[in-house]
Amino acid sequence: MTASTEKFDVCIVGASIAGNYLCYLLSKTNLKVVIIEEHKEVGLPFQCAGIISQKITQLIELPENIIKNRVNVAKIVSPSGAAIKLTGNERPYIIDRVLLDKHFYNLAKINENNMFYLGEKVKSFEYCGQGQEKIINVTTSKRVLKVKLLIGCDGPLSLIGNSLKVKNKVLYATQIRIKAQFNENEAVLAFNPQWKELFGWIVPEGQNIFRIGIAASHNIKQNFDKFLKMLNINYEDKIDQQGGLIPYGMMNKCTFNNILLLGDAAGQVKATTGGGIIMLITAAKIASECIRKCFIYDNYTKKFLKKHYEKPCRASIGKELKIHYLIRKLLESFNKDDFDTFFKVIKMHKIEQIISLYGDMDFPRELAFKIIKSSLFVKFLFKFLLRKPILLLKMLFILILS
Repeated sequence: MTASTEKFDVCIVGASIAGNYLCYLLSKTNLKVVIIEEHKEVGLPFQCAGIISQKITQLIELPENIIKNRVNVAKIVSPSGAAIKLTGNERPYIIDRVLLDKHFYNLAKINENNMFYLGEKVKSFEYCGQGQEKIINVTTSKRVLKVKLLIGCDGPLSLIGNSLKVKNKVLYATQIRIKAQFNENEAVLAFNPQWKELFGWIVPEGQNIFRIGIAASHNIKQNFDKFLKMLNINYEDKIDQQGGLIPYGMMNKCTFNNILLLGDAAGQVKATTGGGIIMLITAAKIASECIRKCFIYDNYTKKFLKKHYEKPCRASIGKELKIHYLIRKLLESFNKDDFDTFFKVIKMHKIEQIISLYGDMDFPRELAFKIIKSSLFVKFLFKFLLRKPILLLKMLFILILS
C-alpha cells in the first residue's frame, strides 16, 4: 500500500441524512467506515421542503431544536381553486433539514472508527481481486480507498448508481422562504396540470415564514413564476431560495457485488409527495443489519446483499412506494375537469372523512383499500380509466409485473 491509499471496511458516498444515519447505525459495530462528501459543510445546500410525518418519532429520537413547527391541516387545492381540508391523527413536523443532517453527522463522528472526508469527490471505483477476496478501489479527488463494501447515498444523480446503469428519472424543484400571511396551521398542496408530476406547496415554518415551492419535470422557472403570481407573492421579497432534484418513480435495483444504494440514489422516494426521509431511515436500518451480516459471514456478493437488503426493502417500503407511484400516475393524468369531479366525489360521499381517519403520508395501502370500497369512487375511477386505456394498461403493468 502506498501512502496515498487508505483501507476501510465500508465507504459511504454522501453525507446527507441517508449516509449520516447509516454511519451512525454502523457506529454500534467495530467496522471502520469512511464517508465521502463533495460539499465542505454537511447539510448544505439546503434542498428540502422539510415536512415529515409524525412517524419519524417512532423511528428516531428527534431533537426539539430540529422541529420548527407542526401542522394540523393539509389543504389540497385543485386547479380551479376548489379545496379539501384534511385533518386527523396525523400532525406532520416541519423540520430544519440542515440540522437533521448535522445531528447524525455529529453523533456518527464521535466514534473514532468513522472518518469523514468533506469537500472531497468520488471520481471512480473499480473491483480488484476475485471471489471472497474481491474489494473495491475508490478513487476520490484526494486519495484512493480500499474497501469491502461501497454504499451509494449520493443522491438522485448517483455516480455509483450511474456507473452500474441505474438511472433515476428526476423532477426539478425550487422554493423560496418568505414572510407572508398564510395559515400557519396548514400545509397547502396545489395541483395543476402544468406541474402535473407533483404539486405546488406552501409549508409554514413558523414566525410568519413560509416555504413556497413547486416541482416539475420541465419549465420549472416559468411554472414557479405562475404559482407565485397565483398566490400574489412578490419573488423579490424572498428571504432566500433553494433548489434541487427529486427522484421520480419506484424503488430501483439497489444491490450489486460489494455495493448497495440507499435513499435518493435507490429511488426510495414517495412519488405522491417527493418525500423520502421515512423510507430511507427504514431502509438504512435494514442496510445496517445487512452490512453487519456481510462481515460476520464474510460474504459481500450480490446474492447475499439482495437477500438481506433489497428483498426486505421491497417487502416493506417497496410495496408502499409502488402504491404512491400508481396514485401519482393517476393524478398526473387528470385535467382541470377531472380534478373538479374528483374533489366533488371526495367531498360529497364522506371519503374526506375516510382520508382524515386512515390517511398515512408514508404507507397508503390501508387507505387505498378503504377508498376502493366506495362504489361512487370506483365508478368515477372506472369512467376515467375507460377514457385512458393506455394509462390503464400502464397501471396494470406496474401493479402486476413491476
